Amino acid sequence: MNKEVKGVIANLNPAMVMNDEQLMLRVAEGDLGSFDEIIRRHQHTAWRIAHRFLGDPAEAEDIAQESFLRIFTSAHRYRPTASFSTYLYRIVSRLCIDNFRKKRPILTHILPEMVDTSPDPATALIQKDRDVLIRKTLDKLPSRQRMAVILKYYEGLSYSEIAQALETTIKAVERLLGRARKTLQSSLSEMKK
Repeated sequence: MNKEVKGVIANLNPAMVMNDEQLMLRVAEGDLGSFDEIIRRHQHTAWRIAHRFLGDPAEAEDIAQESFLRIFTSAHRYRPTASFSTYLYRIVSRLCIDNFRKKRPILTHILPEMVDTSPDPATALIQKDRDVLIRKTLDKLPSRQRMAVILKYYEGLSYSEIAQALETTIKAVERLLGRARKTLQSSLSEMKK
């Protein structure tokens, strides 16, 4: 191995080569650098889930921050029985649902920035109208159904991962998603009329 490669390897931050579960075990030991790495890796995911659920970027930021605060304060209790991302989804989901129960979300026409690959302004307008329609329809769903839809269709989680995040069974997730799809189809049909 040449000197340059050895130098690069020697200067690597150990936290950058660890998996999330190893980092959390180090956080439990008081390693703030490992916690910074956890935040760096997952802050956008936490915000994105909260924003899709709540529809408000500022509240989503608050939920993401609260999620990491809870992760930090309970790090000593963390056990890597499931992936860290499942643990994060569970915390963000709980906070979003609790927030929703305390306060009805504000309807917004602003969705997260998406890359517009369409050069045609008419297509962009149709897309925007569709996004607003979907947002309004999602907001009509009960909170657990909405979170199941977000975790499945926006985050791409499996039924098993959703069940872990929502602390329920796979069968219950199937029912939540089935009822949500039925409600969404009905609502979208009504709104199109």
